[in-house]
Amino acid sequence: MTTIKNMLVASFLLISISQYAQYTDIINSNRPGKSMSAFSVGKTVIQAEVGLYGIREKHDLLGYQANGFGTELDARYGAFFDQFEFDLNTQYQYDWYQAPLVNDTRGGFKQVTLGAKYLVYDPFIKEDKPNLLSWKANHSFKWNQFIPAVAVYAGVNLKFGNNPFTFPTDRMISPKVMIITQHHFGSKWVWVNNIIADKYMTDYPTLGIISTMTRGFSMLWSGFFEFQGYKSDYYADTVFRLGAAYLVRENIQLDASFSKNIKETPSLLLANIGMAWRFDNNYETNYKRVKGEKKSKKDKESKKDKGKKRKDEVELEKTK
Repeated sequence: MTTIKNMLVASFLLISISQYAQYTDIINSNRPGKSMSAFSVGKTVIQAEVGLYGIREKHDLLGYQANGFGTELDARYGAFFDQFEFDLNTQYQYDWYQAPLVNDTRGGFKQVTLGAKYLVYDPFIKEDKPNLLSWKANHSFKWNQFIPAVAVYAGVNLKFGNNPFTFPTDRMISPKVMIITQHHFGSKWVWVNNIIADKYMTDYPTLGIISTMTRGFSMLWSGFFEFQGYKSDYYADTVFRLGAAYLVRENIQLDASFSKNIKETPSLLLANIGMAWRFDNNYETNYKRVKGEKKSKKDKESKKDKGKKRKDEVELEKTK
């Protein structure tokens, strides 16, 4: 049991899930990357993910540059059932803008998006129960790891006032939809992909993709590499990110990252630090039997004692 617990801790920053449920003892956060995990935080769980960044933007052809800072907040709440989550994402930026005949400051919400995510398919639910007699059987290569978890997301972008960071004809409310896939390769690697359609029903709809590869290095540290591309008639760019995260305790994570695009019109450079915190005191554990299995007297007693688990117990699906 100690070995299993250490393996779970080692993969905490991989946006990991338990074998039969989405909720884990260790916090799973979307930070420090920009992609969204396929899994929710768990029913009744509240999670806040905050960040502070510095940004430098320079456009040689137009002769302008901007230097400033910004804040990010991602508030997540698991509601109704384990597969469902509400999400509020905000980003506020303030910078000093210099151009020919212009030397001014500007500030505003670059992004305010309210949405909901639902896990459509979870491959881990149908995963074979562990072999208690063979370590090799439990750690051998499995082709089904190439089958991803799949989630869908739908939300609305909200524009407040005269936002200097968006196009002039941007609407007060515009839709955002997303398809999310998440692969787990062993206990150390996780690959998340977001396919995004944003600001449709406006003059400049955007198509985008975010692909994030994360690796756990130890029980406390992990790193990630991320690619983001987006394209519209108003603006298109490709951005790469690199960063790491550190587990302070089971419900608190610290992180840092750097972002750089590949073009010079404009060139972008960002440095970001942040923290994720989870409040789960209201969380309750429920055990569901896998469909088709019979209950025994011992199983009923085990259900009452939620904190214990026998070695000879039949496979249970843990949902919270």
